[in-house]
Amino acid sequence: MPLREALALAEDRGLDLVEVAPNANPPVCRLLDYGKYMYELQKKAREARKAQKQVEVKEIRLRPHIGEHDLDFKVRDARRFLTKGYKVRFRMRFRGREVEHLDVARTLLQGVAERLAEVGFVEAPPKMEGTTMVMVMAPHKS
Repeated sequence: MPLREALALAEDRGLDLVEVAPNANPPVCRLLDYGKYMYELQKKAREARKAQKQVEVKEIRLRPHIGEHDLDFKVRDARRFLTKGYKVRFRMRFRGREVEHLDVARTLLQGVAERLAEVGFVEAPPKMEGTTMVMVMAPHKS
């Protein structure tokens, strides 16, 4: 159908002529209420966003020379977060010359990962970000 006839038909019916497939030969158009069409698209997008699950990340801060009892508490909290489905970011903070002992911090974080292996896995291995070392653990899919 020629473009002028299609536009006249759309105007007679009180609708809009919307090009659906511009790359087709010939281009495909539809008669529809464009405002209602855009509203429906926005409504579908809103429903899709509502259905998504937002993953929260909990953060646990550590120090290289943390006591064993304090570490037990931090591991217990991380275990609770992982069982609830949260990701856990361990942030090892260094002050002054502590940054020279990265091997101590790395072994401490690996020990934490081994203690939490039954509830989660290491998503991002320990790496340096400025003066902090960061490791991220995620819960198992079960």
